[in-house]
Amino acid sequence: MKLLTYTLLFFICTFSIKCFSQDSTKVYIFDTLRPATKKMIVAKPSIKYFKIRTKTHYIPLTYWNKKNTLGFDISEVAFFNWNAGGTSSISGLLKGNFIRNYRRSNYNWSNELIFRYGVNKQDGQGLKKTDDAMKLNSTFGYRKDTLSNWFHSAKFNFNTQFTNGYAYPNTDRAISKPFAPAYIFMGIGAENINVEKNRTFYISPFTFKTTLVLDQSLANQGAFGVDKATYDLDKNLISEGKKSKMELGFLITGKYRKEVFKNIILENRVSLYSDYINRFGNVDIDYDLQIELVVNQYVKANIGAHVIYDDDIKSKKEVAGIQITQGPRTQIRQAIGVGLEYVF
Repeated sequence: MKLLTYTLLFFICTFSIKCFSQDSTKVYIFDTLRPATKKMIVAKPSIKYFKIRTKTHYIPLTYWNKKNTLGFDISEVAFFNWNAGGTSSISGLLKGNFIRNYRRSNYNWSNELIFRYGVNKQDGQGLKKTDDAMKLNSTFGYRKDTLSNWFHSAKFNFNTQFTNGYAYPNTDRAISKPFAPAYIFMGIGAENINVEKNRTFYISPFTFKTTLVLDQSLANQGAFGVDKATYDLDKNLISEGKKSKMELGFLITGKYRKEVFKNIILENRVSLYSDYINRFGNVDIDYDLQIELVVNQYVKANIGAHVIYDDDIKSKKEVAGIQITQGPRTQIRQAIGVGLEYVF
């Protein structure tokens, strides 16, 4: 009996030691089908590895921002048996604005192409040009860090027109033609760009201004500030007029666009230039004000005013059928129109 007791105790101790010496990661499963024997099964841990295949989607990334705008404004007035008198007329203006901007980290490259062409037709008279402009603006800038709004910039501007201009009602002799004049500005300076406020300010102490008059007859007259032709006492031509004129001066430009009220957008553009050599301090001014009244996505009303003063541009006046050249004058153009606009 004692032998049986000692044998049973030895078996219990040996079994307990084995149980407590097992790895804690092992799982013990009791066979519930045989509760009487309580057979214990030890399951060894196993690790399975799965390969997950994923597709990589490459999202095209571009630093270019573009905007294209085409518009057509029209205004019309008609009179039928109107006792107070008046002349029926209709006016149309075709305009476009194409923007391509590249902005990445410390670099900014702004490009803009603007064109406008308008005509007017009155009863008993031929077509008259009311607006004619083609402008190309390009500015490339670099800044040291992304916290600053100031860029070291190089600017290029080009301005000209599409068709001949006349001092109406005289249409026999043009006072301006395509590339007569044309203006080229090239310079380096500093530009402040505030994207949140939609405001740009540029200042350049070193800007070349080139005036082109590629029509020889206008160049011989000394139009737009180029050196005119020289003649002897008998009116014989000695030397042709120069077709270009180059200046070095100081340039300041600014642009500001803001929605002042709901659906009313105000845009200002200004350019100030003064030549160092010829009468420094005499400033050429080019100021353009545009107010957009948004009716819906495609219909807009426009109110605009354009003011130009250039000491090299002499005014023309018709007196008794003869054109008389006067001194420089402030040029003002004002327009109101309603039309369609398509942005893409």
